[in-house]
Amino acid sequence: MRSITYGEVSFERMCQIISNYISKDKGQQYKISVGTDSQNFDLTKTVIVVAVWNVGNGGIFFYDIKRVRKITNIRQKIFYETSLSLEMASKLAMYLEQEGQLHDIGIHVDAGEDGPTSKMIPEIVSWVNACGFQCKTKPYSYAASSIANKLSK
Repeated sequence: MRSITYGEVSFERMCQIISNYISKDKGQQYKISVGTDSQNFDLTKTVIVVAVWNVGNGGIFFYDIKRVRKITNIRQKIFYETSLSLEMASKLAMYLEQEGQLHDIGIHVDAGEDGPTSKMIPEIVSWVNACGFQCKTKPYSYAASSIANKLSK
């Protein structure tokens, strides 16, 4: 994982940083979101983002970049992105639970009511909810549609 603030860190170190960050001020509201976006080049460049928003006071984020064989089918691409987000959120949730920090984690999907992904929204949201996470789509999916989108270009 990478961070603008912390540089290159392992998954475990990222979890420790997040745990410490949300423990600093128990009176604050924190929102943890995991989102993924991808762009096609010769390969598909996929960026997974873990964002921690200290509501009203900024936040931190971490990201990882994967390059896979080009995915041209939009449906496959959205499902692949969502599966990566679910995997990351599950691992993070398990870590936080072991640390005694139960925290809701949201999945941000780069799908919106306008465009070719609109028909997939009910299916994706149901899948994410069935996995135990809240799901946000555009325009509320900032981890995927803003942070990951910018880093994937």
